[in-house]
Amino acid sequence: MSTDLQITFPRDGDVLNRHDGRLEHGTLTVTVQGRIPAGEAVTVNGLPAKVQGETFTCEVPLTQREETIRAQAGKQVAAVRVLCDFHSRPRYRFSVDDNVEFLADLAAHPDRYASLFDHWYLAFWRRMHSEYGAKIHLNMYYQTVDQRFNLSQLPSKWREEWEANADWLHLSFHALQDQPPYPYREASYEQMARDFDLVMGEIRRFAGEAVTSRETTVHWASAPREACQALAERGVDVLIGIFFVEREEIDTAYYLDTQTALHIRRRDAWRDWSEGISFVDCDWVINNLRLEEIIPRLEERVADPHTGEMLELLIHEQYFREELPFYQREAQEKAERAIRWVTEQGYAPCFWGEGLLGSPA
Repeated sequence: MSTDLQITFPRDGDVLNRHDGRLEHGTLTVTVQGRIPAGEAVTVNGLPAKVQGETFTCEVPLTQREETIRAQAGKQVAAVRVLCDFHSRPRYRFSVDDNVEFLADLAAHPDRYASLFDHWYLAFWRRMHSEYGAKIHLNMYYQTVDQRFNLSQLPSKWREEWEANADWLHLSFHALQDQPPYPYREASYEQMARDFDLVMGEIRRFAGEAVTSRETTVHWASAPREACQALAERGVDVLIGIFFVEREEIDTAYYLDTQTALHIRRRDAWRDWSEGISFVDCDWVINNLRLEEIIPRLEERVADPHTGEMLELLIHEQYFREELPFYQREAQEKAERAIRWVTEQGYAPCFWGEGLLGSPA
C-alpha cells in the first residue's frame, strides 16, 4: 500500500461548482478528501483535517476562480489545482459537426440566396434560435471529399449577415475534409496548424471575426498532445470530446487516457493545466439516438447534478441531406426535440467559450 499523501477529491483539473460543496456569499466550501498513512496529522490549506484511519477530510473555503488546494503531513505535500465556477447554472450548447454541403449550395447559387437564411438549413437553425433561444455552433470542413467545393469559393457577400447573427451562430474548424476517419489521430503540430489556419482564415474572410470561438470539436475528437498544442496556441482552449464508448478503450478523447476520459464523463468538464485546455463531454450524439430515446437519455444525464449542469448536444450535417447515404428523415425533429426539452427544463443556451465554460465571468 502506498505511504504517500494523496488528495482523492477534488482531482487536479476539476471544475467545481455549487454541487460540490456549499456556496455562500462568493465562497465555495468543499470537503477535501484524501489518504494518509495511519497516525499522521494533516492540514489542508493550513486548516487541520479530520483523520480517520488512512483517510482524511477537511472543509476548505475557496474564493478565487483558480485555486490550489495543498495538503501537508510532516514533510509530505500533495496539491491539486482546480477551477471554481461560482456562477454555475444549468446550461447547454448545441453543436453540428461535418458542415460543408450547405456552404457549397450557397457558393453554387449565390444569386438564389439574398439572405443566408433563404437556405433551408440555416433557416432551420434560425428557427431554433428564434423559438427556443438556442445558440448553434457549426464545425466546418475546408472542402468536400470529392474537392468539387472548398471554402475559398464561398463569396463574402453575406459577411455582414454572419456578423449580425454572431451572438447565436458560431463557426469553427473541424477538419480538412470528411475522409479518412480519425484524420488527426497521429497528426503533427504542423498538420493541425496548417488545416486549422486554412479553415479559420476562410471563415474570417467570408464571415468575420465575431463568429469565431475559443472552442471546437476536432473531427473524431482524436489528436496527439502536440497537435492540440497547435490549437491552444491559436486561441482554442475548449475541446469537446466523447468520453464514453461501450468498449474498453476510448478513442474519441484526444490524447487523454481512459481513466481521465471516464472521469470527465462523470464530471461534465476538466482542465488540463499543462496545455491550458478545458475538455467538455458530449452528452449525446443526437443522430445516434432514436427519436423516442432522446428525452430518456437526456433525463439520465440530468438526474446526476455532476453530469447535468452542462449539456453538450451534437448532430451532423449529413443526416439532414437527402442526397447523402446517412440521411435521416427525422433529423430536424430530433434536433428540435432535444432543444425544446432542455429549454423546458430551464437550461440556458450558451457557448463554452463565454465566461467560464458558459457561466457568467
